[in-house]
Amino acid sequence: MSVHGGVLSVREVVGNLFGLASALLGMRRLVWAWPVGLVGNVLLFTVFLGGQVGHVTEEPLWGQAGRQLMFAAVAVYGWWRWSHARGADDGGAVAPRWASGRERLALVGLAVVGYVACYALLGVIGSYSPATEAWILAGSMLATYGMARGWVEFWLVWIAVDVVGVTTLVRAGYYPTAFMYLFYALFVVWGFVTWWRVSARVHDLEDAARTQPHPHHEGARA
Repeated sequence: MSVHGGVLSVREVVGNLFGLASALLGMRRLVWAWPVGLVGNVLLFTVFLGGQVGHVTEEPLWGQAGRQLMFAAVAVYGWWRWSHARGADDGGAVAPRWASGRERLALVGLAVVGYVACYALLGVIGSYSPATEAWILAGSMLATYGMARGWVEFWLVWIAVDVVGVTTLVRAGYYPTAFMYLFYALFVVWGFVTWWRVSARVHDLEDAARTQPHPHHEGARA
């Protein structure tokens, strides 16, 4: 169905609904976030690939299509990692924490290298907008990996991705996905605050555990 020059695809809407469900489950740190998101990735990949075949845009959205493949690959990793994680005391599959200084430096380095690599690749294959799509693709890689690792910062990366994603998708005519990006921008703020609070509780519990006298030491003093 045509919508202001774009195409409203049932697969696009359903795929985004799966993506939203995955984000909600991820905020609650439930392992089901990954397989649910995987279904949405498959659906949205076919949407963006179909857009290229059906000439919905002047240039194919290779960045968006490749993004779904990347999500699928990282979803498998995240599913495995959360299934084997130590978990949190409140039942979540992973205990959120802030990345260390070294991990943050590594993220910045990966962001720069990832953007340059994505920009070069998308420019060669003829993407709709290499500059913005490279930002979205590289940022999505970092954000999804950060979620798998349980880093609170991944929500902030998503905000940066969503800001660029909304304008890119509106220009391309993918209005349902653009709307979901806009909604995600509001949702990730909520998710960020939620993970921030949980990470603070986890930190307090770990501090309390470290200050508790060890039974072995108590016996030695006796």
